[in-house]
Amino acid sequence: MESRDQSETPEPRPGSGREPGPEHAWGAVQPPPPPTRPPSAGPPPPGAVPRAVAAGLLSLSGLGLGHVLVRRWGRAAVSWAATALLLLVALPADPDGVPAALVAGYLLLLVLVGADAARIALRTGFGRWPRPVVAALLGLLLLAVPVGGTLAYGSARDEAVEEELLDRLEEGDALVAKAAKSSFLLSAPDYRFALTLYRSLAEDHPGSRAAALVPERLEAYYAAVATPYRAKKHCAAVEPLTYLRTLPGSVDPELLGDLAGWPDTPLAESLYGCGVSRLAGTGPDSGGKELGTLLRTFPESTQAGQVGPAVSGKIRQQVAGLKGADPCTVTGQLRRTSTLVAELPETSVPTLGRQADDGVRDGVYACGVDEFRDKRFADARKTLTDFADTYKEDGRRGHARDIAIAAEIAEARPSAGKRLPGSGKPGGARMELVISNGAPNDVEVLYTGPVTGTVKLKACGSCERFSSEATGAARACRASGTSYPKARVRLPAGEYHFLYKHGTGATAAADSYASGSSVTSGYTYTSCTYVIERDPYGLDLPLPLPTLPDLLKPAYAP
Repeated sequence: MESRDQSETPEPRPGSGREPGPEHAWGAVQPPPPPTRPPSAGPPPPGAVPRAVAAGLLSLSGLGLGHVLVRRWGRAAVSWAATALLLLVALPADPDGVPAALVAGYLLLLVLVGADAARIALRTGFGRWPRPVVAALLGLLLLAVPVGGTLAYGSARDEAVEEELLDRLEEGDALVAKAAKSSFLLSAPDYRFALTLYRSLAEDHPGSRAAALVPERLEAYYAAVATPYRAKKHCAAVEPLTYLRTLPGSVDPELLGDLAGWPDTPLAESLYGCGVSRLAGTGPDSGGKELGTLLRTFPESTQAGQVGPAVSGKIRQQVAGLKGADPCTVTGQLRRTSTLVAELPETSVPTLGRQADDGVRDGVYACGVDEFRDKRFADARKTLTDFADTYKEDGRRGHARDIAIAAEIAEARPSAGKRLPGSGKPGGARMELVISNGAPNDVEVLYTGPVTGTVKLKACGSCERFSSEATGAARACRASGTSYPKARVRLPAGEYHFLYKHGTGATAAADSYASGSSVTSGYTYTSCTYVIERDPYGLDLPLPLPTLPDLLKPAYAP
């Protein structure tokens, strides 16, 4: 009998699940599970590129859908957070828009997110999501979300800008309405700022709804500034209308349109109305500034042609008023009118200067005469002396000097001012009055009566001052061998008033002296002046003019 090796491997039984093989001889080993994603090395699996394109496009929408497809929820949350932050900053739409840095950062993030989603999709399937081609088409459609959102946001931002510009327009309107309620002096800053707003809207935002409304607002603006003109307040209207006339230099004339030249006629009317209204006023403004501006600025205007006749008529009216009860007040008005005429261009009103000067001259004379009649002798003397010194060619100069002399005598002797000195020379015989100066100083003798005048006598160098009136009366003008300065005056008969005034050589205490006397036909008269000392302090006083005796021969003071 033949023996066998018992170590042979038995054949497996059917259904045992065991397969013959060398590994069974060394022990049982479990096979590894299949991979959950394609290997990262090596070429992408079939269909990876469409998946990557789809994931990238879906992520560019900013909704994180590319990462959702590849089940990367954390990375999808980054897209959601970034989009939420952008919406939080951007909405509601603001005229200034979203900061450029934020927009640039968000776009960069979308690119990075899309690239990351595409990279992951190259090795990862979409699971139960739509096929890659469908997902790519969906991604393209979803790109309309950021694009449409951008367009919608731009439109909303444009509307916000329009609203802001309309708010600026309303701000300007409010300033104009407020300014129209007060004087231009106070409201000028509001007007200027409102104009700045209007001009900015028209020039910087020409296509806006607010800019389209600016021309209409400018019409209202001009009307508001010209409020005093519409109210016929001509003097108050001059400054605002002048301001409006300067606007074409700072605002585009095309924007102003017909408004650019509108202020000319109202300004000419206001300058004329204001200037003429001040002709009869008593304030510091005579109207010359306004009328002068009118003649220089609008020389061809209707109003400029009316200036000459208006001023000429006013001068004639004022000259006629010199015959009234208060010629001095009228003279003041004539002086104001003359000042006005001096401010006007001579070429525009060539005859007004002479007419105004003649009116003032008549006024000064009439005023001096009226002051004398009102017993204001000091004023009359000054007024008529100035008249005689100023108007040397005037035929009334001599009479004005006579009235001034009588007024000076009347200051010391009021009876000398009972009546005006005559303007003519009386006829008939005249008597001689010889006045000798026995004083050691110059003497001026003023007289008034049927005739008026003055004579001056030089000092008597060898004459002395007397210690008493009695001594002076006994010795004055009687020293033998002494040549006394003399003046001879021929006087018609009548009542006279004299004033002796001591001049060069007299002490500060030497007084003037006034006296009266009667001159009768057929007599010759003499008089002598001398000085006495009344007290130990040397206060010199002149001897009163002696009463002139009714003698045919010369008579001296006793």
